[in-house]
Amino acid sequence: MHPTAERFADRARAEYDFEASVEEFPDGTKTAADAADAVGCTVGQIVKSIVLTADGDPVVVLTAGDHRVDEDGFAAAVGADAVEMADADEVKAATGWSIGGVPPFCHDTDLPVYLDESLTAHDTVWAAAGTPEAVFAVTPDALRRIASPEPVAAFTES
Repeated sequence: MHPTAERFADRARAEYDFEASVEEFPDGTKTAADAADAVGCTVGQIVKSIVLTADGDPVVVLTAGDHRVDEDGFAAAVGADAVEMADADEVKAATGWSIGGVPPFCHDTDLPVYLDESLTAHDTVWAAAGTPEAVFAVTPDALRRIASPEPVAAFTES
């Protein structure tokens, strides 16, 4: 296992008593469609951990792979004047992970996490496990328990 994916699995176990069964795909899971093809699920079962800044403060938005964040709708939902995509340095500083490998939990800082509730329609969803080649399965109930996301309705279909 890649050391970064192993670090995620170790943190999930130590911090949340969650056994992340990490699967790695050498061809990568950089897009939601790639991840869905690799694990054999629908694109809607892929959790994209998107890091945004809301009025300059980083937040994580857990979005279904077949959805996009409506930035204006998200800003209105969270009471922010401005919402933007975080850049690579902001993502790494806030989460401890690089773009493409950000898991939904085990972040280096205490960040607000928001949830696209369409993910809860599935028995299992798949999320990044620290690298663009590594993913793990999680139930929506476990995802809610561990990440403590606030539901928000600010998504459109891709």
